[in-house]
Amino acid sequence: MRFAFNTAWRFLKSNKVQTILIALGIGIGVSVQVFIGSLITGLQKSLVNKTIGNSSQISLISNKDDKTIENWESKIDIIKKSDSRIKYISPAADSPAFIKYGDKTEPVLVRGFELKNSDNIYNIKDKIYEGREPENNNEVLIGKDLSKNLNIKTGDNVFIITPAGNNTKVLVTGIYDLKVSSINKSWIITNLNTAQSLFSFGNNITSIEMKLNDKDIFSADVIADNISNKLDDKNIKIENWKSQNEELLSGLKGQSSSSIMIQVFVLISVVLGIASVLAITVLQKSKQIGILKAMGLKDKTASLIFLSEGFILGLFGAFIGVGLGLGLSFSFTKFALNPDGTPVVPLYIDYKFIALSGFIALVSATFAALIPAGKSSKLNPIEVIKNG
Repeated sequence: MRFAFNTAWRFLKSNKVQTILIALGIGIGVSVQVFIGSLITGLQKSLVNKTIGNSSQISLISNKDDKTIENWESKIDIIKKSDSRIKYISPAADSPAFIKYGDKTEPVLVRGFELKNSDNIYNIKDKIYEGREPENNNEVLIGKDLSKNLNIKTGDNVFIITPAGNNTKVLVTGIYDLKVSSINKSWIITNLNTAQSLFSFGNNITSIEMKLNDKDIFSADVIADNISNKLDDKNIKIENWKSQNEELLSGLKGQSSSSIMIQVFVLISVVLGIASVLAITVLQKSKQIGILKAMGLKDKTASLIFLSEGFILGLFGAFIGVGLGLGLSFSFTKFALNPDGTPVVPLYIDYKFIALSGFIALVSATFAALIPAGKSSKLNPIEVIKNG
C-alpha cells in the first residue's frame, strides 16, 4: 500500500501542470457545490426567518362561540411537558376594536400579551424605536404606520372602542416597527390584564402561541399533532405555520431540488473528467508500469497506484474547493446588497454540508480512478516493453 501511494505521488509530481489542472477542476466542482448549497440554504433560512422567525409557529385557538380559552394555565403546563422541542409559550388575548384620536378613527386588533413571554416570540422590545414597553394597565404600543396615519406620538392618550361599545382611554407609551406593514397599521399591543379588561374576558384568553427550537421548525405539524393528542380538547383548534404557508414550503422544496440537481451534474462532470485524464495517464505510464510488473509488481498493487492518484487528487481538490466555495459565498454577501447595506442573502455556513461536499469529492475522485486502475491491472508487461 505504501509503495503504491509513493509511486502515485511520484507519477503526479512528474507532470505537475496536469496534476494542478486536475486538482483545480475538482476544486472548482466542489466550490460550486459549496457556493450553491450555502446560497440556497442561506436564502431558505432568510425566507423562513422573515416569514415566521418573529411570529407564532404553533397556535392554539378556541372553537367556542365566544372564542375564549378557559383554564389556560393548566393547558400551558401540559404543553410544556408534552414536547421539549417547544422553546417559548405565551398566552394572548385578542379582539378587533377601533382606535380614536381626535376626529380620526381606525379599525385595529388589540393584542394583550404577557409581555416578557411574548417578547421571546415577537422580539417586540427590540422593535420599539420610540418610547418604552407598557409597564402598567391601560398602556399600549402602536405601530409605525398607524402612528403616522393618525399623527399619534409617544405620551398621547387615545381611546379604544370595543365591539360592545366600551370606550376606554389608554396611554401610548411607545411606537414599534415589526417590518410588516399590515401589522404596523393594525396591531395595538398591551399587557394581558388590559386586554382582558377591555373585552370583559375575565381570566380567559383567546390563544396560546408557541415558538420552536430553530432545528425543529420544520417539525411544527408533527409537534402540533402531539399537542392535540395530549390536550384532547374538542374546544381547541391547533394551527401551525406549515399548514398556513404551503406556497412557501413548495418554493423551498423547488429550491432544494434545483440545488441538488446542479450539484449532481457538477459531480458527474468532475468524475468523468478525472476518469478520462487518469485513463490517459495509464497510457502515458504504461511503460513504467510494464517494467514494474516485470520486476514483480502485482496487478492489485498496480491498480492501487491509480486509486491512490485518484485519492490524492480528490484530497487536494476538496481543500481547494472548500476554500474557493467559502470565498465565493463571502464575496457574494459583500457585493449583493440591499439598499440598507445588508446582504441580499445572508451568509450561512453549514460545516456538516461543507465537510460532506469535501468527502463526496474525495470519494468521487477515488471512484473515478477505478476505470484506469482496472485498465492498468490488465497491462501485459511483455507486450508493453516489446512495443516500447
